[in-house]
Amino acid sequence: MVSALGMTAVLGGCGSTGSSDVTLRLVAADYGDSAANSSRKYWDALAKEYEKQHPDVKVEVSVYSWNDVDRKVKEMVDAGHAPDMAQIGAYADYAAAGKLYPVSDLLSIRTQADFLSPLSDAGQWKHTQYGIPFAASTRVLFYNKTLFDKAHLTAPTTWDELAADATALKAQGVQYPYALPLGPEEAQAETMQWLLSGGNGGSGYTDDVGTYTIDSATNVETFTWLKDELVGKGLTGPVAPGKLNRAAAFAAFADGRVGMINGHPTLIQQAAKKGVKFGTVPMPGRTGRARASMGVADWMMGFKQNGHAEQIGDFLDFTYNEKNVLEFSREYGLLPVTSSASNTMAASDAPADKALRPFLEQLPTSELYPVGKTSWAAVSAAVKQNIGQAVAPGGSPSGVLTRLQSTALAADSSSVN
Repeated sequence: MVSALGMTAVLGGCGSTGSSDVTLRLVAADYGDSAANSSRKYWDALAKEYEKQHPDVKVEVSVYSWNDVDRKVKEMVDAGHAPDMAQIGAYADYAAAGKLYPVSDLLSIRTQADFLSPLSDAGQWKHTQYGIPFAASTRVLFYNKTLFDKAHLTAPTTWDELAADATALKAQGVQYPYALPLGPEEAQAETMQWLLSGGNGGSGYTDDVGTYTIDSATNVETFTWLKDELVGKGLTGPVAPGKLNRAAAFAAFADGRVGMINGHPTLIQQAAKKGVKFGTVPMPGRTGRARASMGVADWMMGFKQNGHAEQIGDFLDFTYNEKNVLEFSREYGLLPVTSSASNTMAASDAPADKALRPFLEQLPTSELYPVGKTSWAAVSAAVKQNIGQAVAPGGSPSGVLTRLQSTALAADSSSVN
């Protein structure tokens, strides 16, 4: 599995064990890609520091790769042995099943108030927050400065400018003028960013009250434009968008074969390692800057089974202090989920912090997947499998989006939202 933030990881393992008045069990995902930067080190140090201040509480941490962590937690819950806390990719199913504490039962008012509002809002199920944002990311448009300079181009601010830039890049022999990864790995992300950029009516997957609007007129117009003006004119490269996965598109950008691509912060390091000179700008919209950037988050939650609300809340208040949030965010190139840490990072002149500034600026007004709907997992899977057909030769944007809307409504009616 890949986290919502597009991070992959390969490690598993457990933290320390021991006995004390209360033992809190935390299962967490690994954001590292090697033993050297495993999240295990972060959590072990955090737990040790907390235990030093709270000798009556023991924090037992298990860290698993994104391939395993959601399944591990599900197995624990199904077996009647839920952890006290889980830091994983989704919370809504557990909230709907009545297994989670509301955030207001756990965190201090000060901690609750510090979260960025789009993230707190996305953590709600039935208007009550159960999901606590843990790590966040946004998307911006990356462009290859070397290729743009060679073609005498400036970064686009509208769809027409993006198409014109892509046309000029193609004339220069650029393999992927605009990389459009609509393959099954992460097509729901590229899709949402384009839906949000489709003018004032661009609502993403849902409207303001959470009703699916996948086949809205604006969304159909957006995918019709993509099909006719980018894909149909050969501006998206040699691999059909429906076959192009995000990881392959990122790798091609890092190899200097892509002119433009929507990317999240991990692409900064990936491109820099290969020496690619790049710039970033907000995602262009139909007639100007997109209404909103797509935000994504991974989640922390507290399970009710063991009845440790007070201890869970105190540990999480500690976890979410500014120092700890900044330390985790900086270690993995992610965005802080709290206002205090975001403000500190935004004011920092450290090169790594400055590199994240374009993403940080997008976060307060970003829109997230409808993760508070228990139907979202099924809808996301359907988008991944089918959206590429909307821009394929002979494909029907209207037909594909209408079928996806039907799938979404059916999933919605059969789930508890």
